[in-house]
Amino acid sequence: MEIQVYPVIQGFIVFCVMIVVLLMMLRLIFNYTDPNPFGRIGRFSYKLKKHTDRFVYPVARLLSRMKLDTRLAPLLAILGFIVAGYFVLQLFANLFFTVDGVVSSLINPSITRLVGYLLYGFLGIYSLLIVIRIVLSWISSTGNKLTRFLMKLTDPILEPFRRIIPPLGMFDISPIVVLILLRFLQAAVQGVLLPPI
Repeated sequence: MEIQVYPVIQGFIVFCVMIVVLLMMLRLIFNYTDPNPFGRIGRFSYKLKKHTDRFVYPVARLLSRMKLDTRLAPLLAILGFIVAGYFVLQLFANLFFTVDGVVSSLINPSITRLVGYLLYGFLGIYSLLIVIRIVLSWISSTGNKLTRFLMKLTDPILEPFRRIIPPLGMFDISPIVVLILLRFLQAAVQGVLLPPI
């Protein structure tokens, strides 16, 4: 299934990200050239800005709080979309790897491999949720619905580590320790329960 479906999904996600990159680059160019609003390019620039504002304004607000040039917001929005595309691709890769493994374990009955694939997939997706939460914590408030949802999912494992590991200045390094631990557990599951056939 992964071999047939994943390239299609990957191609679609890359295509969407490239469209956004192209539109944001055009907006960035228009931000610095400020075309005549009554000309054809100016009207196109206005429509482009109007349709991309929902992605650019949150980044522009962040830049203005940091006292930076808000005209750079489309560039940061591009980077945000690339990171989001990466997360979505990783999520699908983990999901398809797990589903393919579970299906092959059911076709050729092997309880060890079935448990291994389920654990490996769970650890991979959980690690990805922690990374997404970290990135969202940099750019959005805890009042955001997605951030609150991710906090509910990831706090049970992060909170005990926060109590054990003190922050370094203003940086909380407990999520990094948890990610290293989850990666080690994933490698252990792969080595013990999913050895090459």
